Amino acid sequence: MKFTAIQLNDAYLIDLETREDERGFFARYFCEKEFSDAGLNTTWVQVNNSLSKTVGTLRGLHYQISPHSEVKLVRCIKGGIWDVIVDMRNHSSTFGQWYGAELNSNNRTMMYVPKGFAHGFVTLQPDSEIIYMVSNRYEPLSERTLIWSDETVAINWPITPLIISDKDKMGRQFKDLVKI
Repeated sequence: MKFTAIQLNDAYLIDLETREDERGFFARYFCEKEFSDAGLNTTWVQVNNSLSKTVGTLRGLHYQISPHSEVKLVRCIKGGIWDVIVDMRNHSSTFGQWYGAELNSNNRTMMYVPKGFAHGFVTLQPDSEIIYMVSNRYEPLSERTLIWSDETVAINWPITPLIISDKDKMGRQFKDLVKI
């Protein structure tokens, strides 16, 4: 695996190193030693699968507060998404900053989302499917949702979201979540 640090502290894009032959390819999605050597989380308690049928479907921006904060490892296995993370850690030098990248079934790139980051995505292709591993179990009372259209964070979405759940429409403003 190739780990590429991005401009937000502790976050990475991870590319698979494929071994190819006439049959296709083989690659590791996760290797405890390689993640440990890179100083990344190696304990996963859950693997989630999400399918979004329509282009422009938005999911997020979700995160859990301490003590239920979680690391996520996100990969798009069918279709394509624009994946985005926001640093919600007020002690971080990249606090309030966002980063986005296209994850799709062709590039097989993964997003490593550290604890304390809000995460979400918008679908770029129909029937987009993601698999993501999480380091902590879901705790509804610890979940927070940052509104996707927050003006302080000012995410530059590549397309305007068309389908948004009621829960995500009710996301809160950055200033209200972090009490600036």
